[in-house]
Amino acid sequence: MMPFDYRRAPDAESAVAAATGLAGVAFLAGGTNLVDHLKLGVAEPEVLVDISRLPLDSVAELPDGGLRVGATARNADLAAHPVVRRDYPVLARALLSGASGQIRNLATTGGNLLQRTRCVYFQDVSTPCNKREPGAGCSAIGGYTRHHAILGASAHCVATHPSDMAVAMAALDAQVSVLGPEGRRVVPLVALHRLPGDEPHRDTVLSPADLILSVDLPPLPPGSRSLYRKVRDRASYAFALVSVAAVLRVEDGVVRDARIALGGVAHKPWRARRAEDLLLGSPADEEVFRRAVDAELAGAAPLAGNAFKVPLTRNAVVSALRDLSREER
Repeated sequence: MMPFDYRRAPDAESAVAAATGLAGVAFLAGGTNLVDHLKLGVAEPEVLVDISRLPLDSVAELPDGGLRVGATARNADLAAHPVVRRDYPVLARALLSGASGQIRNLATTGGNLLQRTRCVYFQDVSTPCNKREPGAGCSAIGGYTRHHAILGASAHCVATHPSDMAVAMAALDAQVSVLGPEGRRVVPLVALHRLPGDEPHRDTVLSPADLILSVDLPPLPPGSRSLYRKVRDRASYAFALVSVAAVLRVEDGVVRDARIALGGVAHKPWRARRAEDLLLGSPADEEVFRRAVDAELAGAAPLAGNAFKVPLTRNAVVSALRDLSREER
């Protein structure tokens, strides 16, 4: 492990000030991903700013019926929160499908959003990786690609985002509050993460000194139902091959609201806008669901080792929508 400076921030403003102007800086909260990367040599920050004791761990109801989740709220606490269980089951199920109970007790909301890919080549410092070392090359292209992207990849990176929670929050149209050197701003969660393009080392639109303060979940329209479905290689403690977060509202057999986000298929939580557009105003039946997801997957570009993800995604989405529409009857 490389030596680094350690600074404990007394408040959010001090944390941002401590990080401003530094390229080799990282915020430390739960540390469930960052500490692994320190041990592996994937991350070599010059400065760690400890934000774990900042008062950002509350989960509070908002006047409009939504929910504000503090950046250091633990994943286990959020999954067990009564409002999350009642109003946002898609989020509770996504949280409980991630990692292990021990890790969820430590992992934070902000850290979960910013966790990095589990691409085996990214985590192996002996292999070239554009995400870890820009310009080095991508070992995954032509290599082991079972867990890699089928949507939105580039010639420089085919990694996927590992979070379950972020996929659910993308479907919920969550808004991320950020404090940076220029002040506060709000970033839609669907715009927080980036596709790799020719800069795969940049996972998000945030700068190193930007600190996530909270995530707001808007209220869902009355009659909405939601679920999270994760397909993985083993029943627990495994990252998604494909996951689906879906919110559906059906009235008189017609789809009035549909939100679909996919995990395990892209460099970011993938909002399925084409499928959503086709579903709105259409009959809530399996044939329509299948046509909608096929339209979304028309742009898929699977690799040699993950072509199975295309039919797997199709079946997972259709299954999720079918189950949600049945609950309406």
